[in-house]
Amino acid sequence: MLQHLTTEVERLSKSIGSWMKEQTDVHEHIAEEKSDNNLVTFVDKESERRFVEGLSAMLPEAGFVAEEGTGVRNEHGLNWVIDPLDGTTNFVHGMRIWCTSIALCDGNKPILGVIYDPSSDECFTAWKDGGAFLNGQPIHVSKINTLQQSLFATGFPYHDFGREEEYIQLFRHMMRSTRGLRRLGSAALDMAWTACGRVDGFYEYRLNPWDVAAGTIIVEEAGGTVTEFNGGDNPVFGDDLVCTNGLLQQDMLNTIAQYFK
Repeated sequence: MLQHLTTEVERLSKSIGSWMKEQTDVHEHIAEEKSDNNLVTFVDKESERRFVEGLSAMLPEAGFVAEEGTGVRNEHGLNWVIDPLDGTTNFVHGMRIWCTSIALCDGNKPILGVIYDPSSDECFTAWKDGGAFLNGQPIHVSKINTLQQSLFATGFPYHDFGREEEYIQLFRHMMRSTRGLRRLGSAALDMAWTACGRVDGFYEYRLNPWDVAAGTIIVEEAGGTVTEFNGGDNPVFGDDLVCTNGLLQQDMLNTIAQYFK
């Protein structure tokens, strides 16, 4: 069932993603601010509507946890977790680093995930105990086992600066202790790139479930590890997330613990 559902979600994601890509060429996108530096466009809203309509037909009993608030959440059981456009700021500015991100969660655990990057036509998929794939080909996390040899992705908070000082100190440490840091502007793609070994890990705080639900199962099925900063096992619905190829997870947790108490 999960493999079949994943295939259906992939098909839906590619259809909606193709429409979204067309919009980058025919519209000057006027963005609204949901909060400081948190943008939304009509493409976010319309693509979410299309996702909810399509996913409802696939699995009518599932609820929704969606960035723009479409649909009703199940308090228990299955929920689709939807980011219709992860990387809206990039999208608005014409930077083609954005994607769609869809997960199905059972409680707080994702059991399938699909991340589609229309600009590169790359689709990352996974379902529980089924492995992880990029355009149908199996993928695996990297084999780098020291921070000194690693390349990490991260993101910057856009409205919650309550842990800014700790974050900057961690950033400085990582800048000096790794081969480098990258900031794509899309947490979902940060995680997808961790899953396929382009980067060795990703960390950020104050993310939302729709940013990371699909990426979590894709990383895990690719052989990686995903936790909260304190090692907790609820990264999707928690306040922070760190994922690595698994070999670097304890080193990252130890490093983070120096700055985030």
